[in-house]
Amino acid sequence: MSQTEHVMGLPVLFVVEDPLLPALGDAIAWLQEVDRRFSTYRADSEISALNRGELTAAELHPMVAAVLERCAQLRADTDGFFDIAAPYLVPAAAANAAPAPGRGRAGSVDPSGYVKGWAVASAMARLRHAGAENVAIYAGGDIVVHGHPEDGEPWRIGIEHPRERDRIALAVALRDGAVATSGTAARGAHIIDPHTGAAPQGLLSVTIIGPQLATADVYATAAFAMGADRAAQWCAGLDGYEAVLICEDDTVLSTPGVAPLRVA
Repeated sequence: MSQTEHVMGLPVLFVVEDPLLPALGDAIAWLQEVDRRFSTYRADSEISALNRGELTAAELHPMVAAVLERCAQLRADTDGFFDIAAPYLVPAAAANAAPAPGRGRAGSVDPSGYVKGWAVASAMARLRHAGAENVAIYAGGDIVVHGHPEDGEPWRIGIEHPRERDRIALAVALRDGAVATSGTAARGAHIIDPHTGAAPQGLLSVTIIGPQLATADVYATAAFAMGADRAAQWCAGLDGYEAVLICEDDTVLSTPGVAPLRVA
């Protein structure tokens, strides 16, 4: 069965080969709870209250505090290219960075670059705990899979060409893992280099393939923020994760571990 739910500001598609309707409802309720706590587009979320100065870090729900702590760790792991304060930087004004108009006060954060992948991965964990053996979840460029579709073959996941939206740049086959893509195709130039406040150069998209969706999502965002030259070198050094970079000249670069996953 397949079911699409609009939650966290985007359609989330569940493809479940096992009859687990109650568990699916639990997974959807979980995503709705995450949206209530973390959305920067909801005035009543904890993140919005934090950004307005109405909550202190000590007053946050432990789950929210743990996510912000993990985001701080990932900022260090990515040399600062994943930074939950980055959406509030004014381009070309990094030295005196201020929140974008109407988005909060100085020091505001937007952890959605981590939260989406983390929430979807947690929804998958709930389905698997309930007994699901064959399931895929797709959420706006993020995909996590386990098992296989009804034909018994691995899940086939197409990586969309960012310039030609009706064409697949390449496809990979996975039985257990995650794929996350960051780029400008869906949302325009929304990713900046947190160190300069400028838009990165040379890339159309970065796709990361690996075991954990939240980490893959963060790595994709960070690599895109680096720009083409630095991203290629950085992705080559990732441990346990593979990368596909589509450059502005339509060149497709990939780490060695992508080749065994590719399908025609």
